[in-house]
This record gives sequence, C-alpha cells and structure tokens, in this order.
Amino acid sequence: MSRMKPPQPKKVRKIHIAHGDERIDDYYWLRDDTRKNPEVISYLESENKYLESWFESKNDCRKEIYDELVSFIPPHEVSMKVKHGDYLYFSEISSDQQYKIYYREIDGKKELVLDVNKLAKDLDYFSVASIIPSPNNQYIAYAEDLSGRREYNIKIKNLKTGKIIDESIHRSSGTVVWNKNNDTIYYALKDPVTLIENKVFKHKVGTDTNEDILIYEEKDTEFHLHIFESRTKKYLNIYSSKTEASETWLLDLDDENSKPFCVLDRSEKHLYSIEDTPECFYASSNANDKKNFEILKFNLDQINNYDSWETVIEHDSKILIEDFITFPQYLYLEIREDGLPKILKVNRNSLEREYIEFSEPAFSCYLATNNDYLDTEFYYGYSSPKKPSSIFKEDIQSGKSDLVWQQMVSNYDENLYEVERLKISARDNTKVPVSLVYKKGIDLKKAPILVYGYGSYGIIIDAAFRTSILPLLNRGFIFAVANIRGGSEMGRQWYDDGKILNKKNTFYDFIDATKSLIENGYGDSKSVFAMGGSAGGLLMGAVINMEPELYTGIISAVPFVDVVTTMSDESIPLTTFEYKEWGNPANKEEYDYIKSYSPYDNIKPSNYPAVLVTSSLYDSQVQYYEPAKYVPKLRENSTSDNPILMKMNLVGGHAGKSGRLNALEESALDNAFLINLVSND
Repeated sequence: MSRMKPPQPKKVRKIHIAHGDERIDDYYWLRDDTRKNPEVISYLESENKYLESWFESKNDCRKEIYDELVSFIPPHEVSMKVKHGDYLYFSEISSDQQYKIYYREIDGKKELVLDVNKLAKDLDYFSVASIIPSPNNQYIAYAEDLSGRREYNIKIKNLKTGKIIDESIHRSSGTVVWNKNNDTIYYALKDPVTLIENKVFKHKVGTDTNEDILIYEEKDTEFHLHIFESRTKKYLNIYSSKTEASETWLLDLDDENSKPFCVLDRSEKHLYSIEDTPECFYASSNANDKKNFEILKFNLDQINNYDSWETVIEHDSKILIEDFITFPQYLYLEIREDGLPKILKVNRNSLEREYIEFSEPAFSCYLATNNDYLDTEFYYGYSSPKKPSSIFKEDIQSGKSDLVWQQMVSNYDENLYEVERLKISARDNTKVPVSLVYKKGIDLKKAPILVYGYGSYGIIIDAAFRTSILPLLNRGFIFAVANIRGGSEMGRQWYDDGKILNKKNTFYDFIDATKSLIENGYGDSKSVFAMGGSAGGLLMGAVINMEPELYTGIISAVPFVDVVTTMSDESIPLTTFEYKEWGNPANKEEYDYIKSYSPYDNIKPSNYPAVLVTSSLYDSQVQYYEPAKYVPKLRENSTSDNPILMKMNLVGGHAGKSGRLNALEESALDNAFLINLVSND
C-alpha cells in the first residue's frame, strides 16, 4: 500500500529580534493558545493520518505489541495497603480496567472509596492526582484533571453518605491538607497564565470559595509552591522553590488562628527542606557550598538563625543526600554514592549508621510511603532493570525486613535477562554511568540498541523496571540508560556541569556514551536508536543536529525543542521558573549559548535519521506547538529518505492519554516504530 505524502503546513514568515540577532520562524503561526483554530487542528490531524499511512505501508505490528503489553498485566492487582488512623487504604484494578478503584479496610471489612472508572466514563481524558482522607476518615478530598493540563478540580466526598459535598475549587495544584477538626482544607492555586502554583488558601468545607482565606502568596515568578502535611501532623509545610533556592513556611495545624512563619529566609543557591519532631527540627541544606547536602538540627527558637544550627551528618563530596525522614529514634536517608542509591539508617542519639544495600549491579531503591512519624515500621522500595518493583517493611527496632508488596507481571521470568553497569569516558574524560539490560543469549554485537537519556533539572534516572520495553528486549534489543550530566546521579556538581552555560555537556555525554557502547561491542552500528522525553526530547533534537548519522532512529516524546522562543516568553507556562535551568535569553551571553544548541534553531540540511515525535494538544509543560513546528522544519531539511513522523494526541497532556490501556497503545506505537526500522535494515 502506498502511503500519502507528508503534510506541508503553510509558511508565514515571523522574525524574532533580540540583541541585534534575527531568527526566522516560518511556523510560528501554529501557536494557538485557544487550541481551537481549525487550520491548526486540521494540520495536526493530517500528521496523524500520515503516521497511520506510514504504518499501513509497513509491517504494522502495533496490535501485536499492544497485545503483548496487555499480556504482562495480571488478572487482578492490589496496591500496598497504607494505614490512616484505624483504616487501611489501597487500590485495585483488573486487567480490563483503565483506572483504579480505591478502597479502605477496617476489621477485615472492605469499603468503596472512589471508583475512577465511573468518574471517567464517557470522558476523553480523566486523571485523579491524589486522594486524601480527613483525620477522622469521614471524608476524602480528591483532585481531578479533565484536560491533561494538571489544573485540578478539588472535590470532597462524604464516605458515610457517598455524596460529593464540595466541588467548587478549580485550577489547584491537586494537593490538599486537612485541619485537625475535619472541616477545613488548605490548597494551592495555580496562576491562570503561567500555571505556576503561587497562592495557598484556607477553605471551610461546604462554603463558597469566595470566602476562602489567602494564607500565603508567592510573588516571585521564578518560585513555585508545594504544600504537604508534616509527618508529625503538627504543621502545614509550604515549600517554595526554584532550581537553585528554596524557602519553607510552617503553619501550626493545632491552632486554628495561626499564621504561617518562615523557617529560614531564602537566599541564592541555598536549597533546604525540613522535618519536624516533637523535640526539634531537622534540615537538609546545601548552604556554604555543601553541594551534596548535609543534615542539621535546630530548635524553634533558632529559626532564621542558620549559624546556630547543629550539623548532624556532615557534607560529603562523594555522597549525595537525596531525601530523609525522621522517626522517634532514627533518621532514614536516601543517598547516592558513585551513582548508585543506598538507604542509610542513623541513630538520632548515638549517630551510629547502618546501610541497607543491594547486590545487583544497577537498581533503584527509595524511601516509600511513610506517613506517620510515630510508626514502628519503615517502608522502602526496590526495583532493577529486570526485577519488578517491591516494597519492603523494616521493623525499626530489630532491623528485620520483610517483603510486603510486589508488582505482579504475567508471562515474565526475570531469570531470562541480564543487567550490567558500565562507566564510559566522555570526550573530556568524565566517567558517565550507563546501565544495560538485555535478554541472555543474544549476540550483543549484532543486537539493535536503544539508548535512553534525560539529563536535566538534576532529575535522577534510575535503573528501574520498565514493562514498556519488554517487547523490545524479547526481540533482541539492548536497552541502555545513560546517566549524563544535567541529572544528579553523581551528585549536585553533576547537575551544575550540565545546565545553563554547561548544557552542551549533556549532549556530548549522550553522544559519547552511544559511540563507546558500540565500540565496546554493545549493539550493531547499523541499528542504533535513542529515546528521550520532555527535556530528554531536547536532548534528542540536539544530538541529531550534532551527529545526524549516528542514530538509525529516535523517539522524541513531548520534546522541548524551541528553547530560545519559549525562554524569551514569560507568558508561556513555567518559563520564568526555569531561568536557572536553561538561562534567561534577556542576557546576551545566555541567549547566544541557548541559540547555539536549541534544536529548532539548529536544523540544517542533513541526513537525519528516522524520527518519531509524540505530543499532546493540552500539554501544560511543553506546549504542543513546539513539536508541531519542529516536525515540518526537520522534514524539509532532511536529505535522507528516513521517515519523520508525528503523533499528536488531541486529548491529554504531558503524560499522554489517560487510562493505562490507552498508555499501552502509546508504548506499542514506540515499540512498533523501532521494530519496523530494524526489519527494514
């Protein structure tokens, strides 16, 4: 079957001028903030039709891959049960269901809390962000998103009557904290333009939201808010942060008339977070160039007096402190050494240390749900590229651990797969960690290889289990995760070395890791693939501009590709929040540097590889028009015959469609694209 010609949207010349420099953007007109322009929608639909015609002209194995992904789903799944007062809360989902059903249990009796399948019925998109029970377990507050833009409506349900009693709060962050009297909630609202959380309100259940009381407002547009209840249940924690700085405010939940107070005034390049105990506060802090953080303690009368805080766990340039929680006798820390995670248990009195360590060469471990300071058990999670997720429970006093929950995967045997971890030398001799998983017995030198990367925001990409890649592994692919600079896998300096004016290190690391893998016998040089999403999509765009013939094909999901234009426009959601990540183009040095790698600005006639771009019309993080502009410009500059395709979800947001079966369709698309490219070699 012959396929249709690729769509060609019209060109409307748009000139951007900054610092005396001109940039031409022929596709700027594709930006439509209403998302209703018929011409724009028609073009996006034509790209979807073109993608379908490409698959129809090939060996369209999407249904085969989808069925295979479905086969990994067990008939029935039950989540870990989490204690809240006298109740245990959990979720269940059957293999034919798109969404979870939430329950609670007391004295062995199971009660329905929320059936998301019923809520989502007949809706194009539906997502529940959080379900928070009231202290007395009579009510739940839950947050729903109907578009994918993460603007959540908060609803309150009476669990005794089953009725919704309040549904008037819109455009929230999705997080709710209850007061002690079960009649009031605290929530954060997003700015309607930038979508940055910037206000915290107090709402009395059942009253008009016009009567809600503003208790905190963040006026710096580079900061955004996050609220949560402390594990002692004493405080509402208002955490305001940007990439390199943070500030914490506390509100006493025991006092209905209390006002929030600041723990420590913000300062540049100082990130801190706190945990309270009845005796004192603990903080992680990177002040005074303690990049990888140290742990300190202080009393209430020492707030805003950092110099008086006492160091409990000293800074170590080789160990990153990622997170920590407190219990009456112990601290538990999630740390990272040489790129590998560990869990550290520290006696609060003696400071004696114990490690929870793991034996696989590459893995993920983390602090799991530990909601209550007074718990006598500590929960932690574990997975590896071949081992599905597990949750363990440690008796805090004895130190004995037991498995309490494990992800079930049908038709899967972990013993069929091999995991490796390498250190690869980048061009400046920096050692870049790479984890690999593949099926035992394959010829590594002849195998297709898929290299995954991200490398931004200090986000750590762990070597965790991914069901979505099993069809590739089962067809002889090697899957590699490159922990490139821009993440924090090797500590915060690793992050600093991959952002703003060091951003190109991220791209060089990925390219060099790919080349080194091939040189060392991992993967066939004629079947080299790469994948990244969001900022990882920027990575994809940059590396194929730099090395267009290195890769056979790439998958670029919701890609951030028009960096100069976006970072120059404060009206675009999240722009100002990200100046410390990418730079501010108002500064000429930063403008020039961003322009030198921005994928959209650096497209030039080249033998580009096959490219699949995926996006969503209602994405609030990477606006749809970035990939929509990118694809036709890339296509017109490609001197190869390789396909350049785009799948635009006309519903859904940054994470794609809602519903897990719909998500499998998107994974099947990615898998089928790569499999077709291999079969066509």
